[in-house]
Amino acid sequence: MTNKNMNCKSDNHSQPFMLAPVGKAYLWGGRRLKDDFNKEIDMTPLAETWECSTHPDGVSRVLSGIHQGMLLTDVLQQHPEYLGTHPRTDGELPILIKLIDAKKDLSVQVHPNDAYAREYENGSLGKTEMWYVLDTAKDAYLVYGFHHDMDQETLRNSIEEGTVEKYLQKIAVQKDDVFLIEAGQVHAIGAGTLIAEIQENSNLTYRLYDYGRVDQNGQKRPLHLDKALQVANLKRSLEPRQPMRVLKFHRGYATDLLCRCQYFQVERMLLNTERCRGMADFQTGSNSFQVFLCTEGCGVIYGDSAQTLNFYKGDCIFIPADSVAFKLHGKACLLKISC
Repeated sequence: MTNKNMNCKSDNHSQPFMLAPVGKAYLWGGRRLKDDFNKEIDMTPLAETWECSTHPDGVSRVLSGIHQGMLLTDVLQQHPEYLGTHPRTDGELPILIKLIDAKKDLSVQVHPNDAYAREYENGSLGKTEMWYVLDTAKDAYLVYGFHHDMDQETLRNSIEEGTVEKYLQKIAVQKDDVFLIEAGQVHAIGAGTLIAEIQENSNLTYRLYDYGRVDQNGQKRPLHLDKALQVANLKRSLEPRQPMRVLKFHRGYATDLLCRCQYFQVERMLLNTERCRGMADFQTGSNSFQVFLCTEGCGVIYGDSAQTLNFYKGDCIFIPADSVAFKLHGKACLLKISC
């Protein structure tokens, strides 16, 4: 496949473009983002890659097209029409997309909602997030709230005494599972889990419990008990059920809805044009940008004037709201994210 990187604009419409991620070297990470997704980032461990981000803690850079080399924040400031007219955008990218490799357990944590974050975190967004499980170890699990109703005093004492794990609800996970983690939900990703995370554009995490671990300097990571207890839902959590998913078939691909909430929509797209005479047509709308995250396989996007963009497992592609219509060819699984 020839990659011309969609270097031309045509008819005043924009083209899809590739993004380069930002890496995070948290102590619980591993090597799978390098080994399985070809992330060439000089970090060990490599815990997260922020695939599509305008958050100041890690901004994606454009890898292809007329904006190649620019920060995504600068591109969207120059071209707000790329975001679309959906009220969630309001001139800024409202989401953040990550790949996460949990070689070890993540801390037990909670995120604030928008109202709390606006008042106590300098006008930031809160953080509701969705996990799509890409792979797991045999006995992998996640923490999802508590077995029974808790109160602040009991929870604080159990954290200080190191006995909090007996109250936590652990849920077995497997590949292709979907979980919506709303603001206020106490949670943790368990060891051996590889996930794609779609979330509000926020980096607010209140750490409740970290298993007494120390970092490379021998220091324990700080907890945020006071804020966490203010925002956490301490009621018993019902075990999350997997959503009903129905495949819709189109020429060359099929889709199913993974999650729709007030902050984002995520669909899985199974592309397979091997047996098609032609390619899969894809039409964008002006209401919202879209982002494609390739989680399996590879393919190519054909734009107008024979412009092409090759993509592979681990690649992230930004589709401006005013993008030209394009065609897809290949065999791949993609997450399609929008507002």
